[in-house]
Amino acid sequence: MYNKMDIILGAIAGDVIGSCYEFTHSIPDNFTLFNEFSKYTDDTVLTIAVLDCLQKDDIENCEDYLKVYTKKYPNSGFGPNFFNWAQQPNGYKSESFGNGAAMRVSAIGAFCKTEAEIHRVIQLVTTPSHNHSEALKGAAAIAISIFKAKNGESKEDISHYVLNEMNYDLSIDFDEIRAKKNIEVICQTTVPRAISCFLQSYDYESCIRLAVSIGGDTDTVACMAGGIAAAYYGGIPSYIKEETLLRLPFEFQTILKTI
Repeated sequence: MYNKMDIILGAIAGDVIGSCYEFTHSIPDNFTLFNEFSKYTDDTVLTIAVLDCLQKDDIENCEDYLKVYTKKYPNSGFGPNFFNWAQQPNGYKSESFGNGAAMRVSAIGAFCKTEAEIHRVIQLVTTPSHNHSEALKGAAAIAISIFKAKNGESKEDISHYVLNEMNYDLSIDFDEIRAKKNIEVICQTTVPRAISCFLQSYDYESCIRLAVSIGGDTDTVACMAGGIAAAYYGGIPSYIKEETLLRLPFEFQTILKTI
């Protein structure tokens, strides 16, 4: 039986582990998982915001939660465009297709009971700040991959869905990505990379190590991949869970423990 908290912590742990390697390259796959610079970022803040409104059955007002948490934790690494959006009156739409849409949806995959429900909730969670078809597609791809993984579907089933329903190319050469040393922060590239990291892993830790070792937007790719891996492999190792929780604000720990 899947554990909702472990799925969400799987995403958050990916964020924390990847945080100190963000926008760097040439990362060996035996890197140290946690060090003095490992910390939560905006990925975690917005994941908690979505979780909070889901737990309170207040998803229709998700925009409020996203903005409240952004303003409460402003120094968490928010991009300038998103931070500017958070200061605007409700109803102001941003056309972004950045991966900030997909990094915050692990709780949706963990909580929702059908794919139709996921698509409905994704609209409410994504469009206020990422009102673009590619952002919706990326967020849905991550959430539904988590949904399928938690329900025991195979990697082949998940891959088939992503290829045929989302039209993402999963034939990714990670060595080529490392060699190019590009920094990608859009859904079109980072979402299929995250899903491919999961598909090529053999346990939770190997998934996170692969996601970080390709460099670039390491925290977000590891966050997206980590949620899927935690759902598929039945949780995360206890030492990763403990180290991650130690780095979270008490408020976040409390919300997670009430799931």
